[in-house]
Amino acid sequence: MANETSNKYITVAYKLYAPMEGNDHELIEEATAEHPFQFISGMGLALDAFERIITATEKGGTFDFTLSIDEAYGPYVEEGVQKLPRSTFEIDGKLNKKYIYEGAVVPLMNADGERFNGTIAEITEKEITVDLNHPLAGKPLNFVGTVTENREATNEEIQEMVKAMSGGCGGCGGCGGDCEGGCSGCNGCQA
Repeated sequence: MANETSNKYITVAYKLYAPMEGNDHELIEEATAEHPFQFISGMGLALDAFERIITATEKGGTFDFTLSIDEAYGPYVEEGVQKLPRSTFEIDGKLNKKYIYEGAVVPLMNADGERFNGTIAEITEKEITVDLNHPLAGKPLNFVGTVTENREATNEEIQEMVKAMSGGCGGCGGCGGDCEGGCSGCNGCQA
């Protein structure tokens, strides 16, 4: 078992499935060995139950586990679907359809300044329906894969992660962190 006070640099290649009707599973996402999911334990970057299991798995170890709805993103809450005035999303009386369309995930902020994402569910002439539930809320999640790295994180890696979490890039080469994930030298931003 990993030391609870240490920060581990961990990379995993995995497939994430969500159960469907019967015994079928839907592939939700995949992180390959060439482009693994990477995180530093203890920084709140992964689901708690996922992190606990993966941190305890050595490099080269395989896994196949399912997180319950409560361990994953919680139940789907109908009250999380909100109808907002269309004008909330308009600039000079117009929607930017490049960013505001059904299915788009948009950054939002509440009156307290807390940031969160919502998914545009429906657009009408007067209202836009936004689903504030996580896209995977209400689903158990099955992770199958391999831990490709599990070691103590360096101070530099921790600092890069802190910088990335605060809006900087930290993982870019050459762009100075101003690319917002768009430069070809960016290999760790996931922006």
